[in-house]
Amino acid sequence: MITVVIPTIGRSSLAATLTALGPGLPVIVVDDRPAGTAAEPLRVAGHIRVLRSGGRGPAAARNTGWRATKTPWVAFLDDDVVPRPGWEKALRADLADLSGEVGGSQGRIEVPLQPDRRPTDAERNTAALADAGWITADMAYRRVTLERTGGFDERFPRAYREDADLALRMMQAGYRLVRGERVTRHPIRDDGPWASVRLQRGNADDALMRRLHGPTWRAAIGGAPGRLRGHALTTGLGALALALVTAATRPRWVAALAGTVWALLTAEFAWARIAPGPRTKEEIRRMAIATVLIPPVACAYRLRGELRVRR
Repeated sequence: MITVVIPTIGRSSLAATLTALGPGLPVIVVDDRPAGTAAEPLRVAGHIRVLRSGGRGPAAARNTGWRATKTPWVAFLDDDVVPRPGWEKALRADLADLSGEVGGSQGRIEVPLQPDRRPTDAERNTAALADAGWITADMAYRRVTLERTGGFDERFPRAYREDADLALRMMQAGYRLVRGERVTRHPIRDDGPWASVRLQRGNADDALMRRLHGPTWRAAIGGAPGRLRGHALTTGLGALALALVTAATRPRWVAALAGTVWALLTAEFAWARIAPGPRTKEEIRRMAIATVLIPPVACAYRLRGELRVRR
């Protein structure tokens, strides 16, 4: 009835994902490390099928996986989640009596947080997955609906927005998407102090979402309004202040005004990120540095995305 497909780039967390599944379901692991990589083969149990997708991103890896299946349902998991005990039985129950108009079923995501302190900015980003819609951390689709919609759009190169894009196309094709009762745990991993800056690459994918689904795409997936306009204003004022300061002739009051407003906007953004957190010295230091970098980086990636979709 069901095949599980897991794209991976060889992270060590894959072992815990596969151990939690057990031998009850057929599993396809799609190795998405670049073709010709010198990395060792994935260490998986003998009953697990391993395919290669050539390092083209998770959308292409999932397509490689589901197209190799023959079961009516394909359940997608990420390689950094851990299905809870009883997940297989709950998955079968979630899918057993669904009507034909239901194209997909989402699992419930559980993100463990430290009970004795406020979550950090990075932890809050991961915790938001618990309320996100149609994410492939645990998402099952009918194979026939994947065939009819073409599966994941491989123009999304990252693990970002490719799942929301597919969900919107499923609903536009007339299918309903529902939430099941199975539970999958999504541990929080430390991606380093620059994780929030690297996340700004997703602004390029937002440009593709707007081109494909129109200006209301964010509301359609239940997403919160972004801060790109504020980032653009902050970046513009910062660039103006810097240009005037370094110019041979300049109106000092304009440079001072631009610099002051830039500082106020940056401080507001920093406090919005720092206030909900633990407010430790290390967290404040990380947030202060990243907050200065995020607006120009976000704008640069959005511009890059806009140019790409126009080509």
